[in-house]
Amino acid sequence: MAVLQITDLNKSFGGLTVTKNLSVTVTDGQIYGVIGPNGAGKSTLFNQISGYIKPDSGQIMFYGKNIVGKPPHQLCHEGIGRTFQIVKPFGSRTVLYNVAVGAFARTNSRSEALRRAEQVVAMVGLESRKDVLAKNLTIVDRKRLEVAKALATQPKLLLLDEVLAGLTPSEVDEAVELIKSIRSAGVTIVMIEHVMRAVMALCDRVLVINYGEPIAEGTPHEVTQNPQVISAYLGDDHHA
Repeated sequence: MAVLQITDLNKSFGGLTVTKNLSVTVTDGQIYGVIGPNGAGKSTLFNQISGYIKPDSGQIMFYGKNIVGKPPHQLCHEGIGRTFQIVKPFGSRTVLYNVAVGAFARTNSRSEALRRAEQVVAMVGLESRKDVLAKNLTIVDRKRLEVAKALATQPKLLLLDEVLAGLTPSEVDEAVELIKSIRSAGVTIVMIEHVMRAVMALCDRVLVINYGEPIAEGTPHEVTQNPQVISAYLGDDHHA
């Protein structure tokens, strides 16, 4: 079943095209990767899916319903959660407080929000840090908190925007296991990532975009062997 079906998505800002004729199908239970050079339009794609930007044309179907034009808070209630490249927690509040804020998307009960937050904090490995102020967290723990905040909203579809950036190899390995556990809990995942080791380990399918336009789609192995992908990442001289 298609959780997310994007058809002929287009978006321009003035003379700059950031999404061009982009089509994507993500099925239930997949981990779907989106890769491409810096400035390729990856985060802009996420902004359109999550309602922060309205596309100029095209359809975005979520479980068969067109969601174009719906605001982020409504899409959150419908089951789309996301993280952001630049994490901005409530720095003067605890980890548990930050996660509980996300849990209020599903309940008006403080006790229920805190119960859900406790579960999510434990799931992402922050249980021992739950009473620490967010501003005092390490980079890796801030990344975990960003994921936890999104998970607290109980998403059906989770958009992960470079959650592995800045992590050490061992931290990447831990994050890979966390993402696998999120999928095992029944959440479909679309992830933007530059850490190719993680993409190869996690993703069922990968879309490669450059200047907002799709240039390849397939299994991780297929796209990494594609000459256009090699050129986009490493340059034509390398490909030659």
